[in-house]
Amino acid sequence: MSTRHKISLEQGIAYVSEIFRVFESPEPEKSFEQLPRSVRAGAVRFLLEELACRAPGNSVEVRVPPFGVTQCIAGPRHTRGTPANVIEMTPYLWCALACGVVDWQEKETHISASGVRANLRDILPLYQSV
Repeated sequence: MSTRHKISLEQGIAYVSEIFRVFESPEPEKSFEQLPRSVRAGAVRFLLEELACRAPGNSVEVRVPPFGVTQCIAGPRHTRGTPANVIEMTPYLWCALACGVVDWQEKETHISASGVRANLRDILPLYQSV
């Protein structure tokens, strides 16, 4: 079964465009927090949907509280309890990684990742411009 976006491509690109503008500011993390919650949440969710489309599967759970979660990457499926492979990070860091502003290795100490498959280094960035 293929994954599809709940957020339209047009709306998702609009959210991501807002995020790219934040990265151009002198204090991007502060600027990100000043965006309307709906823009931050929309960007996070759209980028999670894009991740699930580009790396379909159920072996890794990516959590970006409080805005969203997705499962991705082919492999053993998780069905009960805490997943074996979990990645969790802040909304700002998720957007920065997904948009190629920072890379996985650079921010690895700021990412909570457990499990042998809990690595998105070869999948990110999802967008480098819009």
